[in-house]
Amino acid sequence: MWILLKLTMDRNMIEFRYQEGICFQEKADTFFVRYDRRATAVLARAGIRRAAVIGRQCREDGGGIMTLEEFFAQVPKAAVAFSGGTDSACLLWLAREYGCDVRAYYVKTVFQPESELEDARRITEELGIPLTVVEKDILSVREAAANGSDRCYHCKRALFAGLWEAARQDGYEILMDGTNASDDAGDRPGMRALKELQVRSPLRECGITKREVRERSRKAGLFTWEKPAYACLATRIPTGTAIAAENLRKVEQAEQALFALGFRDFRVRMYGNGARIQVREEQMPLVLEQRGAVTEALKRFFPEVFLDMETRKENG
Repeated sequence: MWILLKLTMDRNMIEFRYQEGICFQEKADTFFVRYDRRATAVLARAGIRRAAVIGRQCREDGGGIMTLEEFFAQVPKAAVAFSGGTDSACLLWLAREYGCDVRAYYVKTVFQPESELEDARRITEELGIPLTVVEKDILSVREAAANGSDRCYHCKRALFAGLWEAARQDGYEILMDGTNASDDAGDRPGMRALKELQVRSPLRECGITKREVRERSRKAGLFTWEKPAYACLATRIPTGTAIAAENLRKVEQAEQALFALGFRDFRVRMYGNGARIQVREEQMPLVLEQRGAVTEALKRFFPEVFLDMETRKENG
């Protein structure tokens, strides 16, 4: 069989793998690798002993990774956990294009800003796909509110359990999400919850990377094609600090204020009682140019405002 691996390696390793005949396709740092003892031995000799397995869905005939067409031929009806972001919007569009009977489910909590729900409603209206909004009191989940290192796992499990319940009530037996082949399972504890709850990830299973998601979305005319990756508001609170709804509201309002000043792809994070702003490299001059306006806008919510000199990295 073949599996999809995400490996870290230099060009010599790439050439070595091709010579050994264990790899038949390369997508950035993602490769389709034959999964057998010989391949494992080859990787070990080259010093690759650990790799993130990012997909196992193979054609029954052993002909490689399953295509989206083949996936949706097997899944003619499904619910989609829809966040309003680039990946899940692309998944909705693809499901519709391949004739899947699909419905979108958006979970509304204090961890999601109102703007994400607005985007979710807009994209489903444009695609003509029904949307169900499921409300969840996520702060009632003790482990999520405590904001420990495993917050994402407990949060994701609680949210998707709620989505599963709503989807099954509507007659859906398969729940999908927008995880793609570029997502690193090692960095996302929430993926463990998805696996435990048997949530399918067609983009990941079929080897569709973030770059491909954006390109397909652009060609499809989806307004989300260049939308920056967005992490929930809980990520703005330092790990180990209990999450309070009031702090989440202040962060959301502060980010709305910066957005109105022309900033894109940034974060406002809690820093003690203050706010720490992190922007992309190209927008650092804008922060300095509008220092007075930025300070005034954020001091409505926080007594102190700080600028993180380490800029945000480019999103996929």
